[in-house]
Amino acid sequence: MTHLKKKPGYLRLQSLGENTESDLFQRRRLHFDDGHDAINGMEGVYPLNSSNMSYGNGALCHRCHEGFGANEEIVNSNGEVWHTQCFVSQRKAATRAAQSYACSKCHETLSPWEQMVNFNGRVWHTACFVCAQCFQPFPEGVFYEFEGRKYCEHDFHVLFAPCCGKCREFIVGRVIKAMNNSWHPDCFLCEICTAPLADEGFVKNAGRALCRECNAKEKAKGMGKYVCHKCHAIIDTGHIKFRGEAYHPYHFNCSSCGQELNADAREKSGELYCLRCHDKMGIPICGACRRPIEERVVHALGKAWHVEHFVCAKCERPFFGTRHYEKKGLAYCETHYHQLFGNICFVCNNVVTGDVFSAFNKSWCVGHFACSICDRKMSHKTKFFEFDLKPVCRVCHEKFPGELKKRLKKYHEEVSKRQIMSNS
Repeated sequence: MTHLKKKPGYLRLQSLGENTESDLFQRRRLHFDDGHDAINGMEGVYPLNSSNMSYGNGALCHRCHEGFGANEEIVNSNGEVWHTQCFVSQRKAATRAAQSYACSKCHETLSPWEQMVNFNGRVWHTACFVCAQCFQPFPEGVFYEFEGRKYCEHDFHVLFAPCCGKCREFIVGRVIKAMNNSWHPDCFLCEICTAPLADEGFVKNAGRALCRECNAKEKAKGMGKYVCHKCHAIIDTGHIKFRGEAYHPYHFNCSSCGQELNADAREKSGELYCLRCHDKMGIPICGACRRPIEERVVHALGKAWHVEHFVCAKCERPFFGTRHYEKKGLAYCETHYHQLFGNICFVCNNVVTGDVFSAFNKSWCVGHFACSICDRKMSHKTKFFEFDLKPVCRVCHEKFPGELKKRLKKYHEEVSKRQIMSNS
């Protein structure tokens, strides 16, 4: 038994500025001025706003940690002070760092203010960060990663999640691997008693997954023995059946005299009795096995029968309440009664219930009597010939070779003579 555990990833959308050194991009937004040109021709670096300029009073530069001259202009941004040249240098470095970010899929550079996806130290355009199968964005930012590729939940299940051998649904979470298949824990059950097997274990028996108790019963049946439903031990000698289960007889006592029971005990109305007490109750005796009938009884042919012992005299299949036919003190199913005493159609092999067409010691349904060569339907008025004990229409007979027709005619004349001689 194994477990398939694949934790989904969660993506976070952010801008490139959130990952640059210090808070330079926030300062850039504060100091951005559309009316100025770039300083020294550097893209992304602009002149400082004079409202952020002041003179230092013993403060140290945030970058080089050196002091300021008495009349030196400085930059004061978000509570931090800088030499002018240090602030410009820091912004240049941040711009170069921002320009070094490239999308992991299309490998194009991301602009500093472009929204992106950052996962495990790698970045993507939001339009590039999609499912490897359906190329759609991940719903609610949830994805599954397998062999370096990322999939949405639906496609991951379709491509990689195992399918349950019983309910045929995808398995998410714990997987039971058994019997050359995968199962939900709640679907992996004993095939006889439906007890859960995921945590209790199972035994493979004739291609079935069984619990240990059911396997012991099946094993005992294979040995021609029963397993006691009470003590779960194999019954080596005689057993008794009570409420459909097998038991050692010594587990019970007679409900009438209290004697410990043996294998001859009988059940009646949900109670167990010894054979002596049981026979005193006037219970009918089966006409086939000559044993008392304790459950359902069939009355036929002037006798009483166990349901399973009242069978067709020909095929010995129980009737189980279906129609039977009686002939000379024996019971027959419909098929064999008509087969033995009625007419069976030579074509459809069914009982002929209506008009019958008889020839060559055979019977046909009227609609099934046809030429055996061309399948042309024939009636009582149609002239036909016999060939290999099958009917042949006049048209097909005329097509026979002359020599064959002569031999057939001679054969039929001899048969007719023998029949006349036998009748006389």
